[in-house]
Amino acid sequence: MKNTEKQLIAVTGPMASGKNFVCSIFENDGWKSIDADLLVHDAINELAPTIYATFKKDAEKQNINILLNDDEKNPEINRKSLGQLLFSNPALLKKQEMLVYPYVIKKTNEFIDKNKKAIINATVLYKTPELLNRCQKIYYVKAPLIKRLIRAKKRDGLSIIQILKRFKSQKNLLREYKKFSIPIFIWNN
Repeated sequence: MKNTEKQLIAVTGPMASGKNFVCSIFENDGWKSIDADLLVHDAINELAPTIYATFKKDAEKQNINILLNDDEKNPEINRKSLGQLLFSNPALLKKQEMLVYPYVIKKTNEFIDKNKKAIINATVLYKTPELLNRCQKIYYVKAPLIKRLIRAKKRDGLSIIQILKRFKSQKNLLREYKKFSIPIFIWNN
């Protein structure tokens, strides 16, 4: 990639593989990165009333409280509880993605347009092909399962079962990226 052109790469890989670490290496060389997971958190906060209304009944059926407060008119979403609900049912996860991805796409495009050397840090970037297809390269970060499990447990404070459900939802992740005609570089972490 020439230095005079806009450069955009994807740093992806399964949960707790070390994507943030890889981004920090690029950032030391002048790159700017945006974390799609954090954008999803922002979207959940912004869309809290819609998300609560969408998942309230499913959460009640599973006896999961997805609220941090008791104010149904101005709800604050408990992301851990919401994640517990969503990662137990692929159809619910898909429904949530349809709510938050437009926000993520808009904010990511704004970030890309403002930065000459940009990185999108996202586990499931393939689910937003309009973003992934803007990338010139994909760096796929891998780490041993046990290392990822320890990192996720320490970082997120989730139960082992919740972490393993998330890991399972990301099974065959690399195969999804290979469907795109973008060069993939494996980064063992």
